[in-house]
Amino acid sequence: MKKLLALVALLAAGTAFAQSTPVGLWKTIDDETKKEKSLVRIAEVDGALVGRVEKVLDPTAKPGAVCEKCSDERKDQPIVGLQIIRNVKKNADDPELWDGGRILDPNNGKDYRVRLKPVEGGKKLEVRGYIGAPLLGRTQVWQRVE
Repeated sequence: MKKLLALVALLAAGTAFAQSTPVGLWKTIDDETKKEKSLVRIAEVDGALVGRVEKVLDPTAKPGAVCEKCSDERKDQPIVGLQIIRNVKKNADDPELWDGGRILDPNNGKDYRVRLKPVEGGKKLEVRGYIGAPLLGRTQVWQRVE
């Protein structure tokens, strides 16, 4: 019985830990309009986090839209499937933060530094895109879908 309880506790701890990471499917919410924009899946690849747009939720978006304003290899690539988060890693000094990578805003084609922080037990994700220092940026709060 003790072994069974220990196993259940270990599994519960693993599930709680998994939910406190940015890995998963997220509903993006525009920080200005407060409207749902897309679903982004964040995954770990080779020790770093990457995020791709899985679905566009904005009803005003053109079907088959591409990143017209991107200036790198993502230029004219479809928004659905586009990698918008790259090279994010767990912060060595703050176990609640993931940073060091970049995030793309497909609306303007600009690439920003990014900081990710799960909040509310991993139910939400603070996504801060910035230039230079985190003080010079914007934060969106995404909602976990899975």
